Amino acid sequence: MSVLSVENLSVTLRSRTVLREVSFAIREGEFVGLLGPNGAGKSSLMRAALGLIPAQGRSSLAEMTAEDRARAAAWMPQSREIAWPIPVERLVALGRLPHLPQGLRLPPADQALVDQAIARMGLEPFRQRAASRLSGGEQARALIARALAQDTPLLLADEPAAGLDPAHQISTMGVFASLAAEGRAALVSLHDLGLAARHCTRLILLAEGGILADGAPAEVLTPALMARAFGISVWHETTAQGPVFQPLEVL
Repeated sequence: MSVLSVENLSVTLRSRTVLREVSFAIREGEFVGLLGPNGAGKSSLMRAALGLIPAQGRSSLAEMTAEDRARAAAWMPQSREIAWPIPVERLVALGRLPHLPQGLRLPPADQALVDQAIARMGLEPFRQRAASRLSGGEQARALIARALAQDTPLLLADEPAAGLDPAHQISTMGVFASLAAEGRAALVSLHDLGLAARHCTRLILLAEGGILADGAPAEVLTPALMARAFGISVWHETTAQGPVFQPLEVL
Protein backbone atom coordinates (compact mmCIF):
# COMPACT_ATOMS: atom_id res chain seq x y z
CA MET A 1 0.00 0.00 0.00
CA SER A 2 1.29 3.46 -0.92
CA VAL A 3 1.87 5.97 1.91
CA LEU A 4 3.03 8.75 -0.44
CA SER A 5 2.36 9.27 -4.13
CA VAL A 6 4.04 12.11 -6.04
CA GLU A 7 3.19 12.78 -9.69
CA ASN A 8 4.90 15.26 -12.01
CA LEU A 9 5.98 17.49 -9.13
CA SER A 10 7.88 20.62 -10.16
CA VAL A 11 9.36 23.22 -7.82
CA THR A 12 10.54 26.74 -8.69
CA LEU A 13 12.22 28.86 -6.02
CA ARG A 14 13.34 32.48 -6.55
CA SER A 15 12.79 32.15 -10.30
CA ARG A 16 15.02 29.04 -10.47
CA THR A 17 13.63 25.66 -11.44
CA VAL A 18 14.78 23.24 -8.75
CA LEU A 19 12.84 20.12 -9.77
CA ARG A 20 11.00 19.19 -12.96
CA GLU A 21 8.16 16.64 -13.14
CA VAL A 22 9.34 14.30 -10.39
CA SER A 23 7.21 11.18 -9.87
CA PHE A 24 7.56 8.33 -7.36
CA ALA A 25 5.60 6.39 -4.75
CA ILE A 26 6.63 5.09 -1.34
CA ARG A 27 5.04 1.93 -0.02
CA GLU A 28 4.69 0.40 3.41
CA GLY A 29 7.84 -1.43 4.52
CA GLU A 30 10.28 0.78 2.58
CA PHE A 31 13.22 2.73 3.97
CA VAL A 32 14.00 5.16 1.15
CA GLY A 33 17.19 7.19 1.16
CA LEU A 34 17.05 10.46 -0.78
CA LEU A 35 20.49 11.27 -2.22
CA GLY A 36 21.90 14.08 -4.30
CA PRO A 37 24.53 16.83 -4.33
CA ASN A 38 23.99 20.12 -2.53
CA GLY A 39 21.29 22.11 -4.30
CA ALA A 40 19.78 19.07 -6.03
CA GLY A 41 16.42 19.71 -4.34
CA LYS A 42 16.22 17.07 -1.61
CA SER A 43 14.79 19.40 1.03
CA SER A 44 12.56 21.11 -1.53
CA LEU A 45 11.16 17.78 -2.69
CA MET A 46 10.18 16.72 0.82
CA ARG A 47 8.72 20.13 1.67
CA ALA A 48 6.75 20.21 -1.57
CA ALA A 49 5.47 16.68 -0.99
CA LEU A 50 4.19 17.85 2.41
CA GLY A 51 2.57 20.95 0.92
CA LEU A 52 4.90 23.29 2.82
CA ILE A 53 6.12 25.15 -0.28
CA PRO A 54 4.36 25.91 -3.59
CA ALA A 55 4.71 23.30 -6.33
CA GLN A 56 3.12 22.18 -9.56
CA GLY A 57 1.90 18.61 -9.89
CA ARG A 58 0.35 16.30 -7.33
CA SER A 59 1.31 14.95 -3.91
CA SER A 60 -1.05 12.72 -1.94
CA LEU A 61 0.09 14.31 1.33
CA ALA A 62 -0.24 17.89 0.10
CA GLU A 63 -3.86 17.17 -0.86
CA MET A 64 -4.77 16.29 2.74
CA THR A 65 -6.02 18.64 5.42
CA ALA A 66 -3.37 19.68 7.95
CA GLU A 67 -4.99 17.44 10.57
CA ASP A 68 -5.05 14.36 8.35
CA ARG A 69 -1.51 15.01 7.14
CA ALA A 70 -0.22 15.17 10.73
CA ARG A 71 -1.69 11.70 11.31
CA ALA A 72 -0.29 10.36 8.03
CA ALA A 73 3.28 11.66 8.13
CA ALA A 74 5.79 12.92 10.71
CA TRP A 75 8.29 15.54 9.57
CA MET A 76 11.77 16.35 10.88
CA PRO A 77 13.36 19.32 9.08
CA GLN A 78 17.07 20.15 8.99
CA SER A 79 16.70 22.98 11.49
CA ARG A 80 16.73 21.35 14.91
CA GLU A 81 17.81 23.92 17.48
CA ILE A 82 15.47 23.75 20.49
CA ALA A 83 14.86 27.10 22.16
CA TRP A 84 12.27 26.00 24.72
CA PRO A 85 13.50 24.90 28.18
CA ILE A 86 10.96 22.08 28.50
CA PRO A 87 11.82 18.56 29.66
CA VAL A 88 12.77 16.09 26.96
CA GLU A 89 9.79 13.90 27.90
CA ARG A 90 7.36 16.78 27.25
CA LEU A 91 9.10 17.62 23.97
CA VAL A 92 8.70 14.03 22.76
CA ALA A 93 5.07 14.00 23.96
CA LEU A 94 4.31 16.84 21.52
CA GLY A 95 4.37 14.16 18.84
CA ARG A 96 1.05 12.86 20.20
CA LEU A 97 -0.81 16.16 19.68
CA PRO A 98 -2.26 15.26 16.25
CA HIS A 99 -3.99 12.26 17.82
CA LEU A 100 -5.50 13.91 20.91
CA PRO A 101 -8.55 16.15 21.33
CA GLN A 102 -7.55 19.65 22.40
CA GLY A 103 -6.86 19.88 26.12
CA LEU A 104 -6.90 16.12 26.74
CA ARG A 105 -4.19 14.81 29.05
CA LEU A 106 -1.90 12.10 27.72
CA PRO A 107 -3.67 8.71 28.07
CA PRO A 108 -1.64 5.63 29.10
CA ALA A 109 -1.47 4.26 25.55
CA ASP A 110 -0.04 7.55 24.26
CA GLN A 111 2.41 7.75 27.16
CA ALA A 112 3.59 4.27 26.22
CA LEU A 113 4.41 5.50 22.70
CA VAL A 114 6.34 8.42 24.19
CA ASP A 115 8.29 6.06 26.46
CA GLN A 116 9.02 3.75 23.54
CA ALA A 117 10.34 6.64 21.41
CA ILE A 118 12.58 7.86 24.25
CA ALA A 119 13.97 4.37 24.73
CA ARG A 120 14.51 3.85 20.99
CA MET A 121 16.65 6.97 20.76
CA GLY A 122 18.61 6.23 23.94
CA LEU A 123 17.28 9.29 25.78
CA GLU A 124 16.29 7.74 29.11
CA PRO A 125 19.08 9.57 31.05
CA PHE A 126 17.81 12.90 29.62
CA ARG A 127 14.07 12.40 30.20
CA GLN A 128 13.72 15.26 32.73
CA ARG A 129 16.53 17.46 31.40
CA ALA A 130 15.61 20.74 29.69
CA ALA A 131 15.75 20.04 25.96
CA SER A 132 17.44 23.40 25.35
CA ARG A 133 20.39 22.25 27.49
CA LEU A 134 21.14 19.19 25.36
CA SER A 135 24.05 19.08 22.93
CA GLY A 136 23.31 19.49 19.24
CA GLY A 137 23.42 15.74 18.63
CA GLU A 138 21.21 15.06 21.66
CA GLN A 139 18.69 17.65 20.47
CA ALA A 140 18.58 15.92 17.08
CA ARG A 141 17.85 12.59 18.78
CA ALA A 142 15.11 14.20 20.89
CA LEU A 143 13.42 15.60 17.78
CA ILE A 144 13.64 12.22 16.05
CA ALA A 145 12.00 10.73 19.16
CA ARG A 146 9.20 13.30 18.87
CA ALA A 147 8.64 12.23 15.26
CA LEU A 148 8.66 8.57 16.30
CA ALA A 149 6.08 9.27 19.02
CA GLN A 150 3.78 10.69 16.35
CA ASP A 151 3.41 7.06 15.25
CA THR A 152 2.53 7.76 11.63
CA PRO A 153 2.62 5.42 8.61
CA LEU A 154 5.38 7.58 7.07
CA LEU A 155 8.30 9.48 8.60
CA LEU A 156 10.18 12.10 6.56
CA ALA A 157 13.51 13.36 7.90
CA ASP A 158 15.91 15.85 6.33
CA GLU A 159 19.51 14.81 7.10
CA PRO A 160 18.70 13.29 10.52
CA ALA A 161 22.19 11.77 10.86
CA ALA A 162 23.97 15.12 10.44
CA GLY A 163 25.75 16.15 13.61
CA LEU A 164 25.48 12.73 15.27
CA ASP A 165 28.53 10.74 16.31
CA PRO A 166 29.16 7.47 14.40
CA ALA A 167 27.47 5.26 17.00
CA HIS A 168 24.30 7.35 17.02
CA GLN A 169 24.33 7.66 13.21
CA ILE A 170 24.29 3.87 12.96
CA SER A 171 21.69 3.40 15.69
CA THR A 172 19.44 6.09 14.20
CA MET A 173 19.57 4.46 10.78
CA GLY A 174 18.77 1.18 12.52
CA VAL A 175 15.67 2.79 14.05
CA PHE A 176 14.43 3.89 10.61
CA ALA A 177 15.15 0.44 9.21
CA SER A 178 13.20 -1.15 12.07
CA LEU A 179 10.20 1.09 11.33
CA ALA A 180 10.20 -0.23 7.77
CA ALA A 181 10.53 -3.80 9.03
CA GLU A 182 7.45 -3.19 11.20
CA GLY A 183 5.45 -2.18 8.13
CA ARG A 184 5.78 1.59 8.24
CA ALA A 185 7.93 3.66 5.86
CA ALA A 186 10.66 6.31 6.01
CA LEU A 187 11.96 8.86 3.49
CA VAL A 188 15.29 10.22 4.71
CA SER A 189 17.71 12.57 2.96
CA LEU A 190 21.37 11.62 3.40
CA HIS A 191 24.84 12.72 2.43
CA ASP A 192 26.56 9.66 3.90
CA LEU A 193 26.55 7.17 1.04
CA GLY A 194 27.98 4.43 3.24
CA LEU A 195 25.02 4.63 5.64
CA ALA A 196 22.64 4.64 2.69
CA ALA A 197 24.27 1.52 1.22
CA ARG A 198 24.04 -0.42 4.48
CA HIS A 199 20.61 0.53 5.81
CA CYS A 200 18.21 1.69 3.09
CA THR A 201 16.01 -0.70 1.14
CA ARG A 202 15.75 1.76 -1.77
CA LEU A 203 17.50 4.90 -2.95
CA ILE A 204 16.26 7.87 -4.97
CA LEU A 205 19.09 9.88 -6.52
CA LEU A 206 18.31 13.50 -7.41
CA ALA A 207 20.48 15.38 -9.90
CA GLU A 208 20.12 17.52 -13.01
CA GLY A 209 16.68 18.76 -11.94
CA GLY A 210 15.00 15.40 -11.44
CA ILE A 211 15.36 11.75 -10.52
CA LEU A 212 18.55 10.35 -12.00
CA ALA A 213 18.05 6.86 -10.53
CA ASP A 214 15.55 5.02 -8.34
CA GLY A 215 16.10 1.48 -7.13
CA ALA A 216 17.92 -0.84 -4.77
CA PRO A 217 21.18 0.55 -3.31
CA ALA A 218 23.34 -1.68 -5.52
CA GLU A 219 21.53 -0.35 -8.60
CA VAL A 220 21.91 3.33 -7.66
CA LEU A 221 25.36 3.47 -6.06
CA THR A 222 27.20 2.56 -9.25
CA PRO A 223 30.49 4.17 -10.28
CA ALA A 224 28.86 5.69 -13.36
CA LEU A 225 25.95 7.26 -11.49
CA MET A 226 28.19 8.52 -8.66
CA ALA A 227 30.52 10.11 -11.20
CA ARG A 228 27.60 11.75 -12.98
CA ALA A 229 25.77 13.00 -9.88
CA PHE A 230 28.65 13.87 -7.53
CA GLY A 231 31.76 13.88 -9.73
CA ILE A 232 33.51 11.28 -7.54
CA SER A 233 35.02 7.83 -7.84
CA VAL A 234 33.85 5.17 -5.37
CA TRP A 235 34.68 1.77 -3.94
CA HIS A 236 31.84 -0.66 -3.22
CA GLU A 237 32.20 -4.17 -1.81
CA THR A 238 29.80 -6.76 -0.39
CA THR A 239 31.35 -8.33 2.71
CA ALA A 240 30.31 -10.85 5.34
CA GLN A 241 29.26 -7.85 7.46
CA GLY A 242 27.15 -6.38 4.66
CA PRO A 243 27.76 -3.80 1.92
CA VAL A 244 30.61 -1.31 2.36
CA PHE A 245 30.64 1.84 0.25
CA GLN A 246 33.38 4.44 0.23
CA PRO A 247 33.77 7.61 -1.87
CA LEU A 248 37.39 7.90 -3.00
CA GLU A 249 38.37 10.93 -5.09
CA VAL A 250 36.95 13.91 -6.92
CA LEU A 251 37.13 13.28 -10.64
